[in-house]
Amino acid sequence: MINSFYLVTLLPLAGFLINGLFGKKLKNEKLIGAISTLAVFIPFLIGVSALFELLSMPPETRNITINYYNWITAGSFTVNYAYLIDPLSVSLVLVVTGIGALIHLYSIGYMHGDPGFAKFFAYMNLFIFAMLNLILADNFLLIFLGWEGVGLCSYFLIGFWYEKKFTGDAAKKAFIINRIGDFGFMLAMFFIFTNFNTLEVSSFLNQIGGIPVGDTLLLTIALLLFLGATGKSAQIPLFVWLPDAMAGPTPVSALIHAATMVTAGVYLVARTSLLYALSPLAMQILLYVGFLTAILAATIALKQNDIKKILAYSTVSQLGFMFIALGTGAYWVAIFHLITHAFFKGLLFLGSGSVIHGMHEEQDILKMGGLKNKMKITFITFFIGSLAIAGIPPLSGFFSKDAIIFETYKEFGIPFMIAALITAGITAFYMFRLVTLTFFGKPRYDVKHVHPHESPSTMTIPLIILAVLSVIGGFIGMPGIYGMPTYLKDWLEPVFAKSTAVLEIIHPVQEPSHTIEFILVGLAILASVIGILFAYKKYSTKETFEPETGFGKVLENKYYVDEAYDKVIVEPIEKVSEGFLWKIFDIKIIDGAVNGIARYISNISFDWRKLQTGIIQDYSTISVAGVVLIILYLLYM
Repeated sequence: MINSFYLVTLLPLAGFLINGLFGKKLKNEKLIGAISTLAVFIPFLIGVSALFELLSMPPETRNITINYYNWITAGSFTVNYAYLIDPLSVSLVLVVTGIGALIHLYSIGYMHGDPGFAKFFAYMNLFIFAMLNLILADNFLLIFLGWEGVGLCSYFLIGFWYEKKFTGDAAKKAFIINRIGDFGFMLAMFFIFTNFNTLEVSSFLNQIGGIPVGDTLLLTIALLLFLGATGKSAQIPLFVWLPDAMAGPTPVSALIHAATMVTAGVYLVARTSLLYALSPLAMQILLYVGFLTAILAATIALKQNDIKKILAYSTVSQLGFMFIALGTGAYWVAIFHLITHAFFKGLLFLGSGSVIHGMHEEQDILKMGGLKNKMKITFITFFIGSLAIAGIPPLSGFFSKDAIIFETYKEFGIPFMIAALITAGITAFYMFRLVTLTFFGKPRYDVKHVHPHESPSTMTIPLIILAVLSVIGGFIGMPGIYGMPTYLKDWLEPVFAKSTAVLEIIHPVQEPSHTIEFILVGLAILASVIGILFAYKKYSTKETFEPETGFGKVLENKYYVDEAYDKVIVEPIEKVSEGFLWKIFDIKIIDGAVNGIARYISNISFDWRKLQTGIIQDYSTISVAGVVLIILYLLYM
């Protein structure tokens, strides 16, 4: 199936074209949904087949580049449309297509009756196409094509319900903020081509292997690529777009803003891990930005009341954990948490959509309560997802988050480890605040007019599958202390072998004993259990809610980061744009020059028009005078 791998991207593109061009004519929601879902599910099956093919090969040969055609040739500049099939890309293909197929199936029920049903599925397939190109590309330009493609589809899908002003504002915010990161990515590509005369990822990484550690050029490229990753993966200071992106339909939040697009930055750093291993300062910046993002977003989530906003800030925080892993050099751990996060966060977002669907579009958890008996499947699956993200064993989030905490302790000691444990405890608290206020206690909604109900099977089946994955998904990356095979680490080892070798040379670290590792495991479980119990005790019987004051008000208003950006960046730009660029430069200088030339020509034309008197004697006189002047010229010149 590796030779047929082009179908992995071709089928979602075909789904986009079919539903985009003929969706309105089909007028059959089940057919439209089936076409789009199969266009993603069949690539998943191809990915599974490719996985087994790679497993049957020796580890050192699990790196296949397939060149489909020459894309661009201009002088010495050549770019091929080629895919790199290796353990990292195949792992991400399975996540994107597997989770994507479940979300497409879920969307058939969620989007039922929407007038833009076919258009929605067309956009979703186009997004999958762009994301798969990003993952599989063997060169930076093709990665950037997919990078921009997912950004464009994100804009379309966030603003899908364009008749609502706030969705359009959220879409523009996401698009504009991501352009800042994209600019960094573009500059990085320019630096790579001008200095290494290539845009192929493998060629670039091979060339930098002999460059000394800490080289300024490599540091510059690493930081510019990280700027791109900061935008896509919603890290400080470019994280503010992601919570607002919840304005789109819930399946969009699950697919784009939890399981796939926002992990593109993590993938980019992992793909270029050797670059970061050779740039220790860039690694430190990754670590600090990841920690700050994880803690900041987790504390904001403590006081949010919109069910999707809580999950949005949770996503930002979990992405911070992934960058912490990257900053410690544990690249495979970052991918491990990326995979488990896709399972449980996809489940939680789809579960929130089920709650919203059953509550007749209500999203405020303060107006819910007592739903566990009304929506049993949604409750059980959501509860499992919450346990997973809280890090309760043996669910998937426990193993991946525990691995991050252990790597943090191993590389940077107790202070960073304590910060990671505190953030994990906060995560457990805000998630079970959400669970308790939504599913436990007495109903706080109008029981006479609101009648919660379970979602249809097209929505609950994906919830059940993702719940199962959230339970068993962590076993692929269990650490060696449990006496189990380290499947994921061994699978990804060839991808990160050079990076790991460099890190071991420049920053050798002694492996802590198993006793210390078990102590850290116990502390992580304790932090999560304390957070869960505290949340349940505080909110299970709470029926009235006072307005937030003090620091709680600050958290409720997200540290006023958006307001600060408005004051420091947006408003000055608007004032300069309106006061100088528009009213002075545009109107007085540009328009003044253009209108001045027009008036001058008009005035001259008015004066010359007076020569046209309409009297034949005047024209005869002018003609004779012209003849006389010509004769005089010929006689005397």
